[in-house]
Order: sequence, then C-alpha cells, then structure tokens
Amino acid sequence: MSADELVAEDLEILCNSLSVELAKMAGGSLLITGGGGFLGYYLVQGALHWNRTRGPSAGKIDVTVYDNYVRGVPAWLEGLRGNPDLTLVKHDMIEPLPKRIPHFDWIIHAAGIASPMFYRAQPLKCIDANINGLRNLLEYSVAERNARRPVQGFLFYSSSEIYGDPAANAIPTPETYRGNVSCTGPRACYDESKRFGETLCVTFAKQEGIQTTMARPFNNYGPGLKITDRRVLPDFAADVLAGRDIVMLSDGSPSRTFCYATDAIVGYYKVLVRGGAAEAYNIGIEKPELDARMAFAKAGENLRQQVRGHQRRGRDAQRLARGVALGAEPAGHLVELAQHALDHRQQAPARGGEADHARGAIEQAGAQLALHLAHQGAEAGLCHVGLLGRAREVADARHVQEGAHLAHGQIHTYS
Repeated sequence: MSADELVAEDLEILCNSLSVELAKMAGGSLLITGGGGFLGYYLVQGALHWNRTRGPSAGKIDVTVYDNYVRGVPAWLEGLRGNPDLTLVKHDMIEPLPKRIPHFDWIIHAAGIASPMFYRAQPLKCIDANINGLRNLLEYSVAERNARRPVQGFLFYSSSEIYGDPAANAIPTPETYRGNVSCTGPRACYDESKRFGETLCVTFAKQEGIQTTMARPFNNYGPGLKITDRRVLPDFAADVLAGRDIVMLSDGSPSRTFCYATDAIVGYYKVLVRGGAAEAYNIGIEKPELDARMAFAKAGENLRQQVRGHQRRGRDAQRLARGVALGAEPAGHLVELAQHALDHRQQAPARGGEADHARGAIEQAGAQLALHLAHQGAEAGLCHVGLLGRAREVADARHVQEGAHLAHGQIHTYS
C-alpha cells in the first residue's frame, strides 16, 4: 500500500464513519483555523473527500482555512489550491478577524502552537492564539447570532494537558477532574491558556447561547505530522532517518497511548456536530500501554542503533492517557503501513557509499521496529478506536449507528 493509497483509504473510512455528521454539515460552510497544521490534514481533506464522493447527491461543505502559514503552505494543502470548495486565507489568529469575514455555519478553532519546543520559544503567541484568537471567534459568533444567522457548531481544540499531573487515583482521567497544573511552570503558557480557553467557551455558551464544545486530545499521530514537529514520534523518526542514536528525553519508563489521526478526527467531528453545549470531551484510546525501553528491547534484534535515556523535561511523565473503547473490533492497519515502509526501503535503489548504505539499513531497522510494535498491538487485539469519558455520550448507540474506523496501531514512548 502506497502512502497515497493509505490516505485515500483513511479518507473513505472517515466519510463512512461520519456519514450522519457530514450529511448534517452538507450545504453549509466550515471554518478551520490552523487548517494548515497536522490536525488540519484530515479535517480539511475529510470534508473535501465528502464533497468529491458524496457531495453531488448529499450536498457539499464549503471549507475555509485560516492559517498564518508560518512554516509555509504545506505541499498537501498547496496541491488542493484551486478546489472550488476550498478557500485558503493567510491570517494570523492572534490578530483581529478580517473585516469582511463571511458567515460560517461551523467553526473549528485549531490554530495554536502545540509542540512544547515551539510554544516554550514563543509563549506569548501561544497564549494569544488560545485566548485572544478564540475570543475573537466567539464574539463573531455572537454577532452572527444577533444577525439571525447563528453558528450551528463551534469546536475549540483544548488539550489533555489541562489536567497537568493527575493523582494516581485520577488515572484514567475523567473530564470532571479539575487538574493539577502549575501556573508558572515551563508549560504554563500552553496549559493555562487552554484552561482559560475552556472557561471562555463555557461562559459564552451559558451567557450568550453559543453552541461551544471542547475537545481534549490525547496524543494523536498519523499522516500530516511534520518530522520537524519536535514531538516524540517525529523525533524518533528523524533520528532513524538521519542515522543518529534514538534519544529519549526521559529514562524510558513512562507510558503513553497514541491515537491514530483518522480515529481522532472522527471523534472531533462528532463532538462538533453532536456535542453538548459547554461540554468538554476527552479524545484518545485505552490500550495498549508500552514504555519506550520495553519496546526497543523487544525489537532490538532489528535495531542497529543505541537508545539513550536523558533527564525528563518539564513535568513528570508518569501520567497515562487512556480511553474507553468505542465498540470497534481489533485491526492492524499500522502493520500494513509499516510493512509498506519496510518494503519500500528494501526495494529502494542503492544510494552509493557506505554511509548511504548504513543509513538505508537504519531506516529499515526503524521500519522493522514499527512493524514489531504494530504486530504486538494487533496480536493482542488492542488496536481500536476509543473516546474517553463523556465522549461516549456523543458516540453511544443512541447517536451513532455506524461503526467507527479502527486505530492503526500505537507506539508508546516517553512524555
């Protein structure tokens, strides 16, 4: 399976899993702020795939992306330029909204700085996007309501980081947990601005009647995640591709679960369309839970590199992100993806020189590692989609008749 085939399969599954939600959005307009980022990859393409495959009969969704494109317009989004159902606007959400902003029926505010390495470097911009940018959109929604063309759904991308370091008895962490967060620590610009963003959403819902909902993502990964993002999976991949030691910024003992992008996007769209006003929803998966050293040790015969452990940065990483299964059956699609990567490396023409040969061997070892972890999850029957806590209120049998796509596998590493 090629990368293009994988994305095509994912988009089709997205539309099948969201047949009710996207049909309700059809005929309307959708604004996605930060749409040029990782989460925008499938948020945007999912809606456009609906238009292409189901729009002629079910109605289309007009998609607008606001992004400052600080790292340039990504190639995937540039390739969509000219699509009649897509409008790309260069706009920094820390600035006031454009004066001639049109009406939007649905709003997803995903603009912001999510990578710790980047928001620590620009803490004020991180705060401004999560608070001022959000406030501007909420005030816009009030104006649209007053003009008798109300916004039907408003989704704010919050974060699981609002919980901080939960006590052991608060793991897994329900949405009702109030958090254990430092307001002065190195992550405070991100954590606290997300917390106050939720306060804004709740206040506008209760005082102004705006249909706000909040999603708290737990470690998403998949197509569209930049290798320069400076989070765990891109960092490991970059180390492998560059022929460097794989560096962990912890002792390798902390556990994590990771939710594949397709499954997460299904959850986000369901919260946007079906979520309760002023309600927050955890989005993640429950199992499997692995730590990095155990994973590397089990795949050691295929890995030619050393794994170095380093001091943890920021908060203690012992918290586990868990989820509640959505009634999906086990799947092992990451096995197919990793096997494709491995096959590609084996079939790639020689690049010449011992250094290139060694790099190819390392890339192959990295694919072998991903393949091993994927098989481990699939054989254990643990590759499935999940929504946490009250997200089940959105995805339970009363609301969701169709099945949800299954997670493509998880790799568990450090915080």
